[in-house]
Amino acid sequence: MSQVAIAGNQKEEAIADSVRLALAKLVADPNPPKPTFERIEDRIKYLHWLGEMSDRLKRRMPDKQTRIEFLETVWYESKRAGLDTGLVLGLMQVESGFKKYAVSIVGARGYMQVMPFWSRVIGDGDPKKLFQMQTNLRYGCSILRMYIDMEGGNLFLALGRYNGSRGRAEYPNAVLANWKKWEFKE
Repeated sequence: MSQVAIAGNQKEEAIADSVRLALAKLVADPNPPKPTFERIEDRIKYLHWLGEMSDRLKRRMPDKQTRIEFLETVWYESKRAGLDTGLVLGLMQVESGFKKYAVSIVGARGYMQVMPFWSRVIGDGDPKKLFQMQTNLRYGCSILRMYIDMEGGNLFLALGRYNGSRGRAEYPNAVLANWKKWEFKE
């Protein structure tokens, strides 16, 4: 069953120089998405998560290596931004249907449907990089975290801002519903 993304038109907003510089630093960090764990219990929990999410994603991403690299990057970038992995996966399901080369009618790109203006505002100006998995996930997670912070933790408003549909319920409700599908229960 194919799902249609509820695309909005993410707006380029004036952001404080300190926020822009902090976001630029986040997306420029070249650290690879390899998790480290202080406790063996945390590593075991992560491996259980990875196995379960891989099974859930198999139909959408049949190639195992691609799927594992994708999930490792989702886990790394979501944790790095202080986001729940299920929320990020739910957002991607709505935004792109997990399609790496998805382009919306307003020009948003990649898994997390990042608008090209972000590559100029916080990146190196090359919007083609938004099709690179790690770059797209790093931008998307960093931008979502910024919007959550801007909205004082109000996830509904932050999701609307992320999608450019702030004030309308369809998109946030779709992401929140899909988040439930990606929750990990130990």
